[in-house]
Amino acid sequence: MPHHILVADDDPHIREVICFALEKAGMTTLGVADGAAALQEIARRAPDLVVLDIGMPEMDGLEVCRRLRNTSDVPVLFLSARDEEIDRILGLEMGGDDYVTKPFSPRELVARVNVILRRARPPAPEPVDDRQFAHGKLTLAPASHAAAFDGKPLALTGIEFAILKGFLARPAHVLDREAVMANAYAGKIHVADRTVDSHIRNIRAKLAVVGCLDAIETVHGVGFRLGRCG
Repeated sequence: MPHHILVADDDPHIREVICFALEKAGMTTLGVADGAAALQEIARRAPDLVVLDIGMPEMDGLEVCRRLRNTSDVPVLFLSARDEEIDRILGLEMGGDDYVTKPFSPRELVARVNVILRRARPPAPEPVDDRQFAHGKLTLAPASHAAAFDGKPLALTGIEFAILKGFLARPAHVLDREAVMANAYAGKIHVADRTVDSHIRNIRAKLAVVGCLDAIETVHGVGFRLGRCG
């Protein structure tokens, strides 16, 4: 079945452009004009991904994502008319998977949607990846997309899981930002350094909640490495 994408943007022209591009790529779409309508549609029929404008009136995209993350881990691609770092960081920290600034290329948006969908719902691997990763008290099981620290489950997005898996696969290595994103994104999609930092910050915060305070260490001027996770 084709992926179903919900597009929430108060500009009807932008909704039309996005929906046309996604449908041309073989997906089905539904467009809504505000945040409240987006939440209603998600409750009625869970989409495979939400394209969510940050700057909608009444209920903006950040608030929609905040409420959505209370009940769902559906992937979110944020849109914004402003290229402000605070919007980008807030969106990613609230659980967004990626961020596109208006004006944007419809082809790039479709490419980013496809990358997120592949990470969120990967096709059955050949063969099944039944490896178990463990480092200190941190464990990952790719086949079941399960992660835990000291037996406490971790709710990770697809990208966060892929990043952490990359560290666990090479626990003694320092990974620069390019290597971190190569683990997380399929294809040659450019991702800003701030986006990488935001994903790392989210992973650290989620691990800190379950008691792991040394999950990923910063090696200044080089990149990141896995901590003791003890």
